[in-house]
Amino acid sequence: MPHSSEDKKRAITRLRRIKGQADALERAIEAGADCTALLQQIVAMRGATNGLMAEVMESHLRETFGAGADSAVKSEGSDHEDDVEGVMKILRTYLK
Repeated sequence: MPHSSEDKKRAITRLRRIKGQADALERAIEAGADCTALLQQIVAMRGATNGLMAEVMESHLRETFGAGADSAVKSEGSDHEDDVEGVMKILRTYLK
């Protein structure tokens, strides 16, 4: 879970955007919109959801392996910030 006030604000903003997109999708379905428009809205929602997941995952990884990690984890000798960046790069690619 995002812990800093900035991370929380960013996560809530994304969540509100997803909520708005879901409401718009519901209205479009009720109005009988064509499949192309529905699929575009679903893809937009998926992108927003994946973005939120990436932010929460990054926050979790940084908390687990970054400055908040205990000394036993830090003493393994690798640069945890670089490790977190590497994992996040792979995750962001996967979530696209």
